[in-house]
Amino acid sequence: MTARVRVVSYNIHSSKDDLRALAAVVADLAPDVLIVQEGARRFRWRQKNATLADRLRMVVGGGGLWSLGNLVLTTLRVRVLETRDVRYPLVPGHHMRGAVFATCAVPGARFVVTGSHLSTDPAVRPVQAAAWRAEMRGSDLPVVAAGDLNAEPGDPTWAAVADGLHIAGTAPTHPSSGPRRAIDGVFVDKRIEVASFRVVDSEQARRASDHLPIAVDLVLPD
Repeated sequence: MTARVRVVSYNIHSSKDDLRALAAVVADLAPDVLIVQEGARRFRWRQKNATLADRLRMVVGGGGLWSLGNLVLTTLRVRVLETRDVRYPLVPGHHMRGAVFATCAVPGARFVVTGSHLSTDPAVRPVQAAAWRAEMRGSDLPVVAAGDLNAEPGDPTWAAVADGLHIAGTAPTHPSSGPRRAIDGVFVDKRIEVASFRVVDSEQARRASDHLPIAVDLVLPD
């Protein structure tokens, strides 16, 4: 028995843009799991993330303040069994960064999803990427990792995250107004089949955020 899930990775630009367009984009994609970068992480962050989830007709699975704005939202088809947050070592003069992990179950399969938003500094990014990948290795379940890497394929950051994983695909995601840079990525366990990969570029998506979303359809092992 196998299970299919749709996972979407989306940097939502701290909800600064057209929220109606954001909701429409997510509704059209109909993800089982939405991995968000730049969710609320400061004052009243729980309420803000709950409001976002309600707007998107999803529920909060994990993340927020303690994962530094990384967030997992799910539909009711997905049961979140466990969550944890990771913080990378603080580099003076830089923003604190981290990751969210959620152990999920759908009929026929269990898996782990994780999301992160890495540094803009090329000296710091690969170190954070390696720390993120090391945290993934603690799970025996198939892992799906997604995030804003702030680097393009070929940068050491991608190699650090992809070590032992498959890159689901690459395409420009930023800036949404005229995408030129493939700085967002999805990485999957080798036991997972990538049935489809696409970056959604539409009029609504260009209004919703400064990043375009990535959607992947996955076939999970039992």
